[in-house]
Amino acid sequence: MGLLSKKDAALITDPLADNNPITIQVLGICSALAITAELKASIVMSLSVLFVLGVGNVVISLMRNIIPSKIRIIVQLIVVATLVIIVDQVLKAFAYDLSKTLSVFIGLIITNCIIMGRFEAFALGNGPWRSFLDGIGNALGYAVILIIVGFFRELLGSGTLLGFKVLGDPIEKTGLYALGYENNGFMLLSPMALIVVGIIIWVQRTRNKALVED
Repeated sequence: MGLLSKKDAALITDPLADNNPITIQVLGICSALAITAELKASIVMSLSVLFVLGVGNVVISLMRNIIPSKIRIIVQLIVVATLVIIVDQVLKAFAYDLSKTLSVFIGLIITNCIIMGRFEAFALGNGPWRSFLDGIGNALGYAVILIIVGFFRELLGSGTLLGFKVLGDPIEKTGLYALGYENNGFMLLSPMALIVVGIIIWVQRTRNKALVED
């Protein structure tokens, strides 16, 4: 028997594809629209949510039997707010410029529907280990979409990836720019993030007809 049972492994693999929190559950769309103009920002946001959701699910699971039902939402908000503050302080300490770019959006992790949804739907009814796997799985599913969207938006909108020029220099007209290529400025606008997500959803549902029937 492997480290994970089939049911436990599914907690990680299902959100990566046919139960993706963004494309199937339609949660966390705001992040996909707001911070995916740069791949680096997408990666940092993904890692932030991975930490907050993974640790938060475990904390809520450990507390699930002592949290009064009337104040469970308040407790969940306190837990996620504490973890977000930790993320924000770490970013300010080690990546200050990026922290200024993401400051507002890092704070909005507190109200991310994916995190509150997993607390309510899973962590409150399952043990710490399975809650941890569920948090990691959903965070990775969220990350996959953000990174894909960030990759194409930065590449086609700026001709760069992680700030490095990969299509050539638009000023000196090298690489693809020597052939007449021009950056698509529309890719840097928020509506294009929604269009890219829509294309991903279309591809996903074309591949799996069961999703269309649902």
